[in-house]
Amino acid sequence: MAAAGKSSPRRAGPGDLLTLALPKGRILQEAAALLAKAGYDVSPALGESRELQFVCGPLRVLVVRSSDVITYVSRGAADLGVAGSDVLEEAGVDMYAPLCLGIGRCDMVVAARADEQTRPTSMQLIRVGTKYPRTAAKYYDSRGLAADIIELSGSIELGPWTGLCDQIVDITQSGETLRQNHLTIVDKVGPVASMLVVNRAAMKLRHAEISTMVARLRDHVQAPVV
Repeated sequence: MAAAGKSSPRRAGPGDLLTLALPKGRILQEAAALLAKAGYDVSPALGESRELQFVCGPLRVLVVRSSDVITYVSRGAADLGVAGSDVLEEAGVDMYAPLCLGIGRCDMVVAARADEQTRPTSMQLIRVGTKYPRTAAKYYDSRGLAADIIELSGSIELGPWTGLCDQIVDITQSGETLRQNHLTIVDKVGPVASMLVVNRAAMKLRHAEISTMVARLRDHVQAPVV
């Protein structure tokens, strides 16, 4: 993977807090519950306040967009963070990700209109709507299929019904949104879960603190259900 800029965290002095970037939304709740089991109370970040940074014991917590977590961590604005494996793969950033946290589990899938079940062939150009253009391109290329990747920011499910695209590549937890929009899963790209990501320079400068945190979290990560 290509690096996304130089990794240059603030040099930590005695008593400096570890800076942890957490994504907004559902994953914030799940991450907070896991961190609490590991002995890190980040509950101040769960309130209705519009503040985006909080002092939580030994941690300074930044609440950011999920797509921005790896930018904060890779560029040293945060020492570590929680990022979805889908976001990490899409960004193509060379980051240290020592632990899958077992939260935010879902699947990256290919879906199409439920009334169109014809499998594409290598002779066809497939129009694909997605928020994950890099991941989608890699998927179709691995199967020898030609794809016109159309990057969308939202309402992906509308694509096949408006004639914008033939298929979509997106994440789904239960498949309910797809079903309600009369789409069906035609293939699974792969599983998705939240990862603990660490700034490489911070890992060297604050190795003991970060290693302790990784070990505590590892003790409470739930094994995947087979």
